[in-house]
Amino acid sequence: MKRIRSLHKQQGAETVEFAITSILLFIILFGIIEFSVALYDKAVLTNASREGTREGILFKPGPRDLTAEDAAIEQAIRDYAEQYLISLGGPAEMTIDILRSDTSMSPGSEVIVTVDYPYRFLLLPGFVGTLGGIIEIQAITSMRAE
Repeated sequence: MKRIRSLHKQQGAETVEFAITSILLFIILFGIIEFSVALYDKAVLTNASREGTREGILFKPGPRDLTAEDAAIEQAIRDYAEQYLISLGGPAEMTIDILRSDTSMSPGSEVIVTVDYPYRFLLLPGFVGTLGGIIEIQAITSMRAE
């Protein structure tokens, strides 16, 4: 009789233990997913900055319109990012800076493109409060003109 009572008292213990441990397991799982998406976005931004920099170093005969080239560089970056970036918090809001070592764009002059993107956590914004809920992802690419 005693043994039956003791088994009856332990019946709900497994459910309580699962409830306690499952919270921790789901936090770890969603954390892995969030940081994996952030790392993927870092790779996408690096490739987007490369695409933009390639656009800027191409040889173009005749006088160069740097304003139009800057617009083409930004458009190439935005097109690539729009196609591949996983933006969980809405549309991608990135800052693009273009620096040239020589405005004449003679062969060998350097073009540096910097892309900054604020990655916003979607699944775990409250748990990443120490980071402010936002991680600033930056990609810098430098190439020499043809």
